[in-house]
Amino acid sequence: MLDAATTQVIEPVPPQRPSRRRGLRVLVTGLLTLLLAGAGAVAVEPLRHPLSAPTVTRTLPASTVIAGTPPTVPWPKTGQAALSVEGMGSLGTSGGSDPVPIASVAKVMTAYVILTEHPLKRGEQGPRLTVSAAQAAAYPRERARGESLVPVVAGAVFTERQALQAVLLPSANNMARILAAWDAGSVDAFVAKMNDTAAALGMADTRYTDPAGLDPRTVSTAVDQMILARKAMELPAFAEIVAQKKATLPVAGTVRNYNSLVGKDGVVGIKTGSTDEAGGCLVFAAVVEVGDRRIVIVGAVLGQPGANTPVQLDRVFRVTRSLVRTATAAIAVHPVVRAGDQVATVRGPLGASTSIDAAQDLTVLGWPGLPVRLDVDIPAVPARLTAGAEHGRVSAVAGDAAPVTTALRTGIRLEPPSTWERIRAHR
Repeated sequence: MLDAATTQVIEPVPPQRPSRRRGLRVLVTGLLTLLLAGAGAVAVEPLRHPLSAPTVTRTLPASTVIAGTPPTVPWPKTGQAALSVEGMGSLGTSGGSDPVPIASVAKVMTAYVILTEHPLKRGEQGPRLTVSAAQAAAYPRERARGESLVPVVAGAVFTERQALQAVLLPSANNMARILAAWDAGSVDAFVAKMNDTAAALGMADTRYTDPAGLDPRTVSTAVDQMILARKAMELPAFAEIVAQKKATLPVAGTVRNYNSLVGKDGVVGIKTGSTDEAGGCLVFAAVVEVGDRRIVIVGAVLGQPGANTPVQLDRVFRVTRSLVRTATAAIAVHPVVRAGDQVATVRGPLGASTSIDAAQDLTVLGWPGLPVRLDVDIPAVPARLTAGAEHGRVSAVAGDAAPVTTALRTGIRLEPPSTWERIRAHR
């Protein structure tokens, strides 16, 4: 304790001043904090937005044609003609499109109507029909007119198949009328069926007035008869009958097919026709082998000139053989897309890219100049895609054929950009 005589002097402590170094440190720290905060914001900003999905751009054209020089078809100088290959398309037509008499080619429609109303399986004889007294009595008058006939007598019994053989092989006019009355009750009613069927098949330039084709007012075009030929050949019994060279019938015995081309150059039918008004006519089908494929050629030739039936038919047979041989020689396997051809490009975010290419050659059957449609099916592309991965398909359709396809494969690897690449791209 201090006494009264003792005086204590207390001096104030001077205030502490921050050193310059410490102040500088604080300033730098603050600036760094602000800079880092800003950099973090810049870095985080591009990462907040999702990457856009890769986009696919097709580079393969939608269509092409088979390369090479189209075949030169030896069309007849007169009359009409049409030629096509099943499952591929038309090789063309000649001679215009005006309806003309078709003679016994009309019997193709007669047989087609009968077989659609009364179908037969291969080898099946079918129901029986009996020749009436009136039908038998008409035979001498028909023969005097020079018609193409098979002999009949009252009470003779023909199976449906035998009657069709008489119509389609020796081209019997009388049996065409007998079949018509058997089916529809009268020839007129049957002719109405023929015209209704023609309309249903799209044969717009065809008109039937009789089931035999003897009447020159029964008219059609090569194109219309080719339509009917394709449909008729789909019927097993029809195709079986027209491919026969001969048959045995009641009363007549053995009869032969007027179509002497059957069995030559692949010809398997269909029907001849010949009158003064119509000239020589033939609707035909041929089956040929191209590689390992079975090809069906269908065509029609109308209005070939000549003084009589043998001359007219000889002319039409020569024209037909040239057409069939030309079509056969023209058909081959052709590549339309090569292995490795680019089909599409893929663009990822920030400029990443790859391609989608054909894995193998894509080939079609046809002839030079035939149109080919090219279809591409590519699923959505993920952000990461390995090189050489199967991804989609490409298909080709030549003419009317069924599509042929091959796989697609990716080019170089496609990967999403890294975080650093995304930040750099944002600066």
